[in-house]
Amino acid sequence: MRTNSIRLPHFNRAAEIRSSEIKLPAKVIISMSQHGGVPCKPTVSVGDEVKTGQIIGDSDAVMSAPIHSSVTGKVTGTTEIMNIFGRIHEALIIETVPNQVMSEDIEPPVIDSREALIAAVKKSGSVGLGGAGFPTHIKLSYDPSETRVDTLIVNGAECEPYITSDYRTFMEDGERVIEGMLLLMKYLDIPVGAIGIEADKPAAIRKMSVLAKPYKNITVYSLPSRYPQGAEKILVRNITGRTIGKGQFPVSVGCLVLNCSTVAFIGNYVKTGIPLIKRRITVDGSIVNKPRNLIVPIGTPAGDVMAAADIRVQPDRAYMGGPMMGQTFYDPETPVMKFTNAMIMFADTKEYTQTACIRCGRCVNACSMGLVPTDIEHAFDKKDIEWLKALHVELCMNCGACSYVCPAKRNISEKNQLAKLFLRENTSKK
Repeated sequence: MRTNSIRLPHFNRAAEIRSSEIKLPAKVIISMSQHGGVPCKPTVSVGDEVKTGQIIGDSDAVMSAPIHSSVTGKVTGTTEIMNIFGRIHEALIIETVPNQVMSEDIEPPVIDSREALIAAVKKSGSVGLGGAGFPTHIKLSYDPSETRVDTLIVNGAECEPYITSDYRTFMEDGERVIEGMLLLMKYLDIPVGAIGIEADKPAAIRKMSVLAKPYKNITVYSLPSRYPQGAEKILVRNITGRTIGKGQFPVSVGCLVLNCSTVAFIGNYVKTGIPLIKRRITVDGSIVNKPRNLIVPIGTPAGDVMAAADIRVQPDRAYMGGPMMGQTFYDPETPVMKFTNAMIMFADTKEYTQTACIRCGRCVNACSMGLVPTDIEHAFDKKDIEWLKALHVELCMNCGACSYVCPAKRNISEKNQLAKLFLRENTSKK
């Protein structure tokens, strides 16, 4: 695997701003699809009163995670929203009340085995908080008799511009990160722990190095400040030297990779029993007067976050997530999801006119997976399934580096995703 990358400006104005709680929203809109996998079904009905931390959505499917109410209030309706995969799913509307009460069902889990740990993580509703939203318990459920994992890698690269939520996790909850690591390493029988942080975050490297010092089997790695450093395949390669092959996952080469905010959440959940009902997000962008890191209830409408950010004008482009891999949104009712790590807003966004490809090769040089985006574009335009297979388009991780460096301003990354979808749909039919 090649290790090409690009350098991005970070614009991390919120890096040294301590996280603060957002004002309680008047309502939350909680999607029943908060993760990659099978959506949940509501376990409450319109008219029901719910408490903070109460389960309001669940599924019997393995590839799923329960959903909890992030507030105390009354279920006043349902609506439909689109998830990051472009699918429409049901969401519950809960109007909040001033007196917020934690559910009496909440209690710290008893963990005394691998199975108890995995069950507790599932019950917590944990998903990948770095943006992918993959149910955490699924990552932990590999068969140790078939797969030997010897390294737990905590991903703190945070390589997209503007986002500082993981950095603030290290600075504010570094102890929880270590506690979560020790718990996972103990019950999953993983002998080595590694924390990967980009070199442009020296304060986080120093703090985590101090916290890790008492533990000889935990090492903090200073990683090159290059994009997409946070991608699992790149991270594993740079920390361990191991290469994740086509169709493989990190566990295939003995590594379990979890985002630092996910690990910190697990560390806190074991102490408190409070499920995943809030998360830290960075709010920034060219029109934001007060860049901030906010602790936000899941389901908070974007409009409430925008109000807390003190924006100068209404945005003409806004992202849930970073500008490279985030999802654009236009409705202020769009809710914060479990995997939302930032809200980035811009105005007077430049509009570019695409021109013909000049075959400069910049997109090829930028691709960390060694793909040839120009050929993928041609193969997709021709609807050539065999060519797309030969080009290994399925390895594209949608980092957006190819589009970023393209002098012709072509939407290459978008074409890659359409090509992946086309290949998947036409391969599954056979």
